Amino acid sequence: MLDAVNTGAMTTDILIVGTGFAGMAMAIKLRQAGFDEIIMIEKGADVGGTWRDNVYPGCACDIPSHLYSLSFEPKTNWSRMYPQQPEIYEYLRGVADKYRLRERIKFNTVMLAAVWDEAAARWQVTTSTGVITTRVLVSGMGGLHIPAFPKIKAIESFTGKTFHSAQWDHAYDLTGKRVAVIGTGASAIQFVPQIAPKVAHLDLYQRTPPWIIPKPDRAISEAETKLLKFGPYRKMFRQFLFLIHELRVLGFLGNKRAQKLAQHMAVSHIHKTISDPALRAKVTPNYKVGCKRVMISNDYYPTLTRPNVDVITDNIAEIRAQSVIDVNGVERPADAIIFGTGFEVTSAYKHWNIQGIGGQDLKTLWDKTGMRSFKGVSIAGFPNLFLLLGPHTALGHNSVVIMIEAQVGYIVDALKQARAKNAAALNAKAASQAAFIAEISAKLKGTVWQDGGCQSWYQDEHGFVSTIWPGSAASYQKTMRAADLQDFELLATETAKVNA
Repeated sequence: MLDAVNTGAMTTDILIVGTGFAGMAMAIKLRQAGFDEIIMIEKGADVGGTWRDNVYPGCACDIPSHLYSLSFEPKTNWSRMYPQQPEIYEYLRGVADKYRLRERIKFNTVMLAAVWDEAAARWQVTTSTGVITTRVLVSGMGGLHIPAFPKIKAIESFTGKTFHSAQWDHAYDLTGKRVAVIGTGASAIQFVPQIAPKVAHLDLYQRTPPWIIPKPDRAISEAETKLLKFGPYRKMFRQFLFLIHELRVLGFLGNKRAQKLAQHMAVSHIHKTISDPALRAKVTPNYKVGCKRVMISNDYYPTLTRPNVDVITDNIAEIRAQSVIDVNGVERPADAIIFGTGFEVTSAYKHWNIQGIGGQDLKTLWDKTGMRSFKGVSIAGFPNLFLLLGPHTALGHNSVVIMIEAQVGYIVDALKQARAKNAAALNAKAASQAAFIAEISAKLKGTVWQDGGCQSWYQDEHGFVSTIWPGSAASYQKTMRAADLQDFELLATETAKVNA
C-alpha cells in the first residue's frame, strides 16, 4: 500500500489532509465504519501536526493529559498532569503505529489546490507530489500551523538571528545573547521562562497582556498510574476533568459571579508573584477574562521580575541592523529576535485554493463574508468537503479533542447515511448554514468573546467571532450527535439531486 500511496496520480474514495489529532481520528473512525479506501497527505515527514512542529523550550499543553487525548485510545501512563510536547508527540506516533495509518500516508506532500468536478462529483486535488481524485475531501489541517509575523518597519534590515517560536532554531545558542522577544502569546508564556536564565538580557515586547492563572501541574504518581489502568476509574477521572473545565465557560458566557471569581484568581496570581507596582500595572489586562485566550503558568510572572528581563509596552517603530526602536525613540540592542506572535488562525484560509460548485472560490467567498460554515464541518456550495476544527468550533475553556471527536462522529454518520441512499455527495444547504450562523450569532451576544473589550484571534477582520464555539463542549456534542440529511442536498453526478 505504501508504494501505491507514494507514486503518481491516484484515485481514492476519501482524502484526508493532515495527520494530527483530527486527521488520524478521522481515518481511524472511517475505517471502522467500513470506509477503507482512504489516502492521507501530510506536509511534514512524520505524523503529529502542531505537536511535531512546535519544539520550542517549554512547549506543553494547557489541558490535562487525560483530557487531551482520544477517548477511544487512552494513555494510562502520562508522566504529568499537563503533558509536554515530546510526550504528546510520542502519543500521536503511537496512535499512527497501532492503527497502521502510516501505510495510508503520503508524507512531505502539500495540498496546492482542490477543484470540484461537477460532472464526476469528485474533487481534483493537486498536491506537491501529484494529482489525487477523491470523492470526499477532509481537511484536518487545524488553525495552528501557519506562523504569524507582525508588520514592522525595516524588519528585513536586522542582521542578527530571527525565528518564530514555531520554527525554533535549536542550533542557535542563546547563551549570553541580548534577545528581543516580540509577542506574549501562549508560546511566549512557555519559552520565556526557559530562556531567560541563560540570556544576557531579554526585552519582552508586549502589545496586550494576557490573563494568566496558576497551572496545577504535578507529576503523576505510580499509584495513580496503576489506578488509571482500571477502565472505570479512568473514565470517571476523565469525566471529572471534563466537568471541571466545563464550569469555566460560565464566566465566558456572561455569568457575572463566575467572571468575578475568574478575575479575582487571575489578579491574585499577579499580586502573589510580582511585588513591583509598575510591573503589576504593565501585565494587568484591561479587558474581561476570556476575551483573549487565558494562559496558565507558574513561572512566567516570576521570570518577568528577573534583573535581566524588561517588559516593554511601547510599540515598536522600526528595527535596525542590531537593535529595536520603540515609538519613543528608545533604541535597545539585540543579537536575536524571537517572534512569539502566534499563528494565522482567522486568515489561514487565504493560503487555500479551493473551488466548489460553479468554480466558486472559497478564499474569495470568505474574504467577502468572513468564515462561515455549517456546524463547523461543511460549507454550502462545496460538496463533500468536510472540515475538522473548522469555523465556530474552537474552545477557550476545554479540550478541542472533544470537539474533534464530535465532528468525526458526525461526518462518519453523514457519509454512512449518504452511502445508504446511493448519494455521491452531500452539499450543505445555504438555508441550513444561514440558520446556523444566525443561531451562533445570537448566542455570542453578551459573551466575553464578543463584548469582552479586546481584539483577539477569535475575531476575524470583519469583527465577527468566527473561531469560538459560543457554548459548552457538551452543547456542541449534543448538536453533533447525529447528522440530519435534511440539512443537505444529496447529489449524484452533474450536481443532480438524489431523491431523498
